[in-house]
Amino acid sequence: MLNIVLFGPPGAGKGTQSEKIIEKYQLSHLSTGDLFRKHLNEGTELGKTAQKYMDEGKLVPDSVVIGMVEDKIKDTPDTHGFIFDGFPRTVAQAEALDELMTKLGDYINGMIALEVPDKELKTRIKKRALTSGRVDDQDDDKINTRIKVYKEETLPVAEYYHKQGKFHKTDGVGSIDKIFSSLTRVIDQL
Repeated sequence: MLNIVLFGPPGAGKGTQSEKIIEKYQLSHLSTGDLFRKHLNEGTELGKTAQKYMDEGKLVPDSVVIGMVEDKIKDTPDTHGFIFDGFPRTVAQAEALDELMTKLGDYINGMIALEVPDKELKTRIKKRALTSGRVDDQDDDKINTRIKVYKEETLPVAEYYHKQGKFHKTDGVGSIDKIFSSLTRVIDQL
């Protein structure tokens, strides 16, 4: 199995590149946003637990998120692997993911980070706002906050994988095909 964490700040192009990677390598997409929507809509026990925390304005505990990830992995037995999109977001989540993968007899092959300068990120996010309908894609302060939160809270996850020798970076600026070509060179080495 090939299990990849696709990493990068908001607007780096993770969604666009995920689709291409999934198609080429026959991987399953694992997005915590999708998992939350699924469990909330279906009213599962994990969804009810998550909803309780969300209703109280609290972050959903990592144990609930990992439970959703485990559920998705177990429900997708005939896959060539997973591309983790938007997860893990913290070192604690990365550690929990490693524990889960070990428990399931698997592991993360590598993390690939799309590197994009802040100015380019802001341009992309504002352009995306024209089609996404996301309110937070239109507001400069919210865009700046999202980039800041990424740098402060999520960027340490890269160091976690770097210490394991699993961190790889690629230039996230250029044409979609050029970036994809860079990504496939890294993936083919994993």
